[in-house]
Amino acid sequence: MSLKDKTGRRVLPRLDDVPLIVPLALTAGVLVAGLFDAVPENMIGGLAVIVGLGTLLGPLGNRLPVISKIGGGALICLLGPSILVYLGAFEQNTLDAVTVLMKQANFLYFVISTLVVGSILGMSRKLMIGGLIRLFPPLIAGTTVAIAAGVGTAMAFGYDFHRALFYIVVPIIGGGIGEGVIPLSSAYASALGGEPGSYVAELIPAAIIGNIVAIVTAGVLRKLGERRPQLDGGGQLVNTPDPELTAESPETTAREPNYAFGVLTVTGLFVLATLLERVVHLPAPVLVIILSVLCKLFGVFPAVVETDARAVYAIISRYFIYPTMIGLGMLYLPLASVIGVLSPGYVLACAAVVIAMAATGFAAGRAIAMYPIDASLVTVCHSGLGGTGDVAILSAAGRMNLMPFAQISTRIGGVSTVISASWLIRVIQ
Repeated sequence: MSLKDKTGRRVLPRLDDVPLIVPLALTAGVLVAGLFDAVPENMIGGLAVIVGLGTLLGPLGNRLPVISKIGGGALICLLGPSILVYLGAFEQNTLDAVTVLMKQANFLYFVISTLVVGSILGMSRKLMIGGLIRLFPPLIAGTTVAIAAGVGTAMAFGYDFHRALFYIVVPIIGGGIGEGVIPLSSAYASALGGEPGSYVAELIPAAIIGNIVAIVTAGVLRKLGERRPQLDGGGQLVNTPDPELTAESPETTAREPNYAFGVLTVTGLFVLATLLERVVHLPAPVLVIILSVLCKLFGVFPAVVETDARAVYAIISRYFIYPTMIGLGMLYLPLASVIGVLSPGYVLACAAVVIAMAATGFAAGRAIAMYPIDASLVTVCHSGLGGTGDVAILSAAGRMNLMPFAQISTRIGGVSTVISASWLIRVIQ
């Protein structure tokens, strides 16, 4: 933004070449409409709220001192709305509109599916295979060290082993709230007695604090990459001189992308994954990854269709990540749950899990010819809030093209954690 043009004359502040007064006025109008219960409780109203706030808060976070170096816009877009909800700043009508968009219409899954399908279809086959093969060693090593670090730190502050493992470490690496905390609460209730709801309240704070630390860690890794570019693949996992691995799928024609075909490819694969979910009993977000990999591996789609999907990915990753995180902050980050358990030992134990995960992923990735920063980012996504956390972490790092690998880290790592913890809690009491 600038207050003067090249001739020195004062001009209105601008945001991405748009006069700042325009998004300010439109967003203010939407929020005022909420005072009169006039925000439509549908996709239009929800988009008006999150796009308006995301357009303003994202660039603001990227310009704030200190904050801009540890997550910037991602951190502000996630925590800002969460704090405002906690303070009661939003009208219920406004929250209802966002709820319809994010939960009933499931806008989050559309964003994640677009990022997964578009990035997989847009990369070379060798790059995809090389990344998948090398993904698991840093993930396994990072998870092992993170568990030890988290339990050890918590016990140093007076927590017993059982509480440290099952109520601090496990919810952080369990794959989020819907895929991790909820099934864990049912498993704990079955093993220990009581109602699942009471366990949810005990598990959520660790998951949220871990996600916030992961976002900050991603911001720090991004800054490290800017200072040490030899460590940074810019969204490429495999460190190789092979030029075929560094190139994305070539454009086949000079035609304008057909965004409708791109959306159809993304949504069609998700619907097919939802159908297959009934047969193979894996979550649809996991099946979308598998289907996309198979389609790329066997050349199912013509190159022009891959280009169309990649074009939709480019729009979503550039313009809709901050708005999506506004919705996540408003609905998926309940600060009231966190504030009740805050203590230095608790926070440090949560931070130890994430930092150990990131550091081990960095070291392990470097040892097996991966770009260490990108390997660390994918590994640290295992300590985020599922798909919600992946979007926030990769946004803070500027690496949305790592989404397919992050989803594998989150989904497979989370499912493994939930299954293991559900069994162990019956053995270790």
